[in-house]
Amino acid sequence: MTSLDSFAITKKWPAQHPDRIQLYSLPTPNGVKVSILLEEIGLPYEPHRVAFDKQDQLSPEFLSLSPNNKIPAILDPNGPGGKPLALFESGAILVYLASKTGQFIPVDTAERYETLQWLMFQMGGIGPMFGQLGFFHKFAGKEYEDKRPRDRYVAEAKRLLAVLDQRLQGRDWVMGDEYTIADIAIFPWVRNLVGFYEAGELVGFQQFKNVARVLETFVARPAVVRGLTIPSS
Repeated sequence: MTSLDSFAITKKWPAQHPDRIQLYSLPTPNGVKVSILLEEIGLPYEPHRVAFDKQDQLSPEFLSLSPNNKIPAILDPNGPGGKPLALFESGAILVYLASKTGQFIPVDTAERYETLQWLMFQMGGIGPMFGQLGFFHKFAGKEYEDKRPRDRYVAEAKRLLAVLDQRLQGRDWVMGDEYTIADIAIFPWVRNLVGFYEAGELVGFQQFKNVARVLETFVARPAVVRGLTIPSS
């Protein structure tokens, strides 16, 4: 293991346990993907809160690790070849951690790529579209007199939920019997849509019975319960 002292981010968030994965995050839908996976796989890690109200995400130290100024990001002191590895983008982190531990990603090549396609479905569709709906429904966008932008994202959210609902018909999880990083990526966003964004009625969530069923199972997992609150305030 190499020292983490050469990474500028450790100047702002010193590592108390430099032998552990360092997680820089917030309990947002993207952030909790990684804390949930870390809780599921049991790898030791040290969480650090990136406070948006203090503009931590724009600090030179955070940007040195995550140049797109988005959470989450990690620093693994025991990366490939025994060298530290810094990563940003939640999807990339999920793939890395699952591959590193051989957990929550299929070994079979075809099933592995099928899992990755549903991960990309979240990254390219559910995340951006649900996030925009949240802006126009709950935040500053709700004051806009023109409701066409909001309605556009409502329609797209419904479409994506329908795609997911169809996929889950007769399945316990996105990949069937096996719980994977696809579920860990998707369901924090579904939870946020109907919870924090308060958009369940707006998108007619009650009609997506398979999605609701799997969401209920997901949020009851002990590792999910823990991961949803990390990093703590």
